[in-house]
Amino acid sequence: MEDKLKRLALKVGHHEDNIRFLKSQLNAVEDACIDLGIKLGNYHSSVAAVMNNDTSAQEAEQRTIRSILDQDTTAAGIICQLKVRHHELASKMTLMKGILGFVATLGKVNNDNLSRLLTEYLGMDNMLALVCKTYDGVKDLEKYDKDGIIDKTSGVHGLGRSVGKFLDGRFTVFCLENLRPFSGDINIGDPQRKLILHRPRLPGGESPPGFLDFAVNMIHLDRAHLSCLTASGHGLRETLFYTLFSHLQVYKTRADIQSALPLIKDGAVSLDGGILRPNGSFCLGDSKNLEVRFPVNIEVSSLPENIAEMEEQVKLKNWEKERVLEDMKREEDLLKQVKELYRKQKQELMDYLTHPAVAQTSRDSPTTHSPTTPGSNPFGAKPSHKGW
Repeated sequence: MEDKLKRLALKVGHHEDNIRFLKSQLNAVEDACIDLGIKLGNYHSSVAAVMNNDTSAQEAEQRTIRSILDQDTTAAGIICQLKVRHHELASKMTLMKGILGFVATLGKVNNDNLSRLLTEYLGMDNMLALVCKTYDGVKDLEKYDKDGIIDKTSGVHGLGRSVGKFLDGRFTVFCLENLRPFSGDINIGDPQRKLILHRPRLPGGESPPGFLDFAVNMIHLDRAHLSCLTASGHGLRETLFYTLFSHLQVYKTRADIQSALPLIKDGAVSLDGGILRPNGSFCLGDSKNLEVRFPVNIEVSSLPENIAEMEEQVKLKNWEKERVLEDMKREEDLLKQVKELYRKQKQELMDYLTHPAVAQTSRDSPTTHSPTTPGSNPFGAKPSHKGW
């Protein structure tokens, strides 16, 4: 009985291992389906945007540059003015060489709604923040005297005076080599080198309704910005944009965010204007119409070439998902049967251990009693003539 119980326990473990393996396969297939769906959705929405809007990616960038120039009392506005209107002079300055760009110009998104939403989430200070590759570039931006007072004739302050502008207030600077980079894996096979992040999962293993992607992976980087790496080999996505967005999730609607609240750790935004901050606070009321936004990249040429192949992949992945679900159902049925056999065998063993004589008699009665002849005593004793 003990040997049989051990064999049944091994079978239970075997089926449970199979189910865990199938669940991991199902998660991988669902992730692939979501990724393909996002790419196809981006393609179709971008095609529609191009058909309804003649604005090119270059024009979108120029619009962002003009909006930065309008912020003429900020560090970004002053530096942008020098780059645009005094390009030759700016290109020779050591200070300008240390500046990689501004947050607003280093990334793009695929539609205007997402641009407005992520801009509002970050706020104007972050959108206008300067980005330097090394700390030497940061040090050149501002100088101090021996008492720690800002030297208004050097750094960005001195540049402002040279073009008749005076810097008002503080300004934010990000130094790539000082930012803590994303510690996970990068999807090397993706041209955009997106981060491999664990998608939110419901108890059944599927993604919550309305989940689109992580904001950090919805930023589009130009080829020049993709090749911009720190000395330790980290790019803009895993340093700057991971610092800004972390695991911020993007959903279709506010209702989708509310349904997925237990699965959200680092905040969420929705395309209809909902914002949930990482600290758990909700942003209510009307959206702010901020002037400086991420440029919208709506060039079809930059999108996947073989759409028919991607659509076929979606069909194949859905078929694969059905097969995995069928295998899981079969394994769950087998597990249920083996668990029932295990329960019965365990109960039989426990009965034997607690009442061995009764259990042995009940086990032996149908098969081990030898046939008796009429008048014989099955107990092996002579019959008593005096009765019992």
